[in-house]
Amino acid sequence: MLNKKRSVRDWERVKSMCCKIEDVALAVQREPLRKPLGFKGGFLKELWQPVCRIRAADGTYGVGIGVQSVLWADAGTFGAHTPTGSNAMMLAVTEYALQMLKGTFFEDPIQTQHELFETLHEYAQRVTNNRNLSKTFTLNSLVPVDLALWQLWAAQNGSKRFEDITQNFCPRMNFHQEKLGLIPLISYNTSEAELRKLLDAGAFLLKIKIGSNPGERNNLDEMCVWDIERVTRIHAIASEYHTPYTECGHPVYYLDANGRYDTPERLERFLAGAALSGALDRIVLLEEPFPVEADIPVHQFPVRIAADERIHCTDDAVRCIDKLGYTAIALKPIAKTLSATLEIYHQAQQRGVPCFCADLTVPPVMLDWNMNVAARIKTLPGLHIGVVESNGAQNYTQWERLVQMHPTPDAAWLRTEKGVFCLRQFYERCTAFCPADQYEALLDEK
Repeated sequence: MLNKKRSVRDWERVKSMCCKIEDVALAVQREPLRKPLGFKGGFLKELWQPVCRIRAADGTYGVGIGVQSVLWADAGTFGAHTPTGSNAMMLAVTEYALQMLKGTFFEDPIQTQHELFETLHEYAQRVTNNRNLSKTFTLNSLVPVDLALWQLWAAQNGSKRFEDITQNFCPRMNFHQEKLGLIPLISYNTSEAELRKLLDAGAFLLKIKIGSNPGERNNLDEMCVWDIERVTRIHAIASEYHTPYTECGHPVYYLDANGRYDTPERLERFLAGAALSGALDRIVLLEEPFPVEADIPVHQFPVRIAADERIHCTDDAVRCIDKLGYTAIALKPIAKTLSATLEIYHQAQQRGVPCFCADLTVPPVMLDWNMNVAARIKTLPGLHIGVVESNGAQNYTQWERLVQMHPTPDAAWLRTEKGVFCLRQFYERCTAFCPADQYEALLDEK
């Protein structure tokens, strides 16, 4: 089923060049959050972390970890089911992808994803009973499979260095940052005390969730007013702080609307409110203000508008940049696969559009994958160093246990120093392409 479009001659070439996938396995961890995590007008109380293993006939294998976020991937599906039910649906799609791979011949992760995706997405639509299901849902389900395939690819090629594995697919991803600033998440219910604690620790780029749902009335006028007041309060606090890592010398803002604004007029009203408070000049990114299905151009707005959920492939990236006027792209190897990320980044670089790495509340072992990309892309305008979002330490109840499940839990780059990840040992010691033993053990439990 996976390679159904190949000719007989193609099959013979593939068999001579590639390994055969002989066995697959899947397990899942359910990780509770410290408190409900709010965005897209909803809240999460736990996150499911699927773990899969893909083994080749010659004994080489890869282990991939993912984080499921149905609320982020397709809020409609999340809202139509219980949180457990929607997570079970996404896990079923991951299982189906693994079964599709079993017995096939593996060339490379990107080629495999191209051949797998359409059939898998059709299956996901059936499972969720949603013909309008976002492709982000299917990509999110593919993350552990894709990362396992990249580990298998590394094992097949005898390499553990990121550049050695990815340079043939994305040679432009070759920058080496010395430091990465931590982007913390400011959710709807982040308190003033929590905000000050993050700023005291050195945070200089705050990811602020807007698009709230006050009173759960789905009143967009109330949402806009609430968002203006929220950003105004955050700006008043953040303005008290100074940092050497931004051009303005103060903390700056990355606003994430998750498609909650319905019209340009309403967004203009919000931005006018931000201007009145003085916050507008500190907004370096505004991500996904409009619904994905609404093809609203963003050329006219006075801030840099970033695309996320609306980009699933290179064609989407080209369209967002060339036709809709998006001037930044959120890269998510930990939420939309490394394979898709490499191709999307290549298109962005050809068009001179800056990129950055956003999080999906991943555990430390997945943070390495995000950092591998974030460390190799250029610095965002308005900043002096690279950045990577990581909010797992803020949100997971058992973050320190997850740190201990990392192959090198003592790694210096897993912890920040004054709001910054130092990468002195990262390029030499990063083990993203090595299976994580403690996660692999989950697959062998009876």
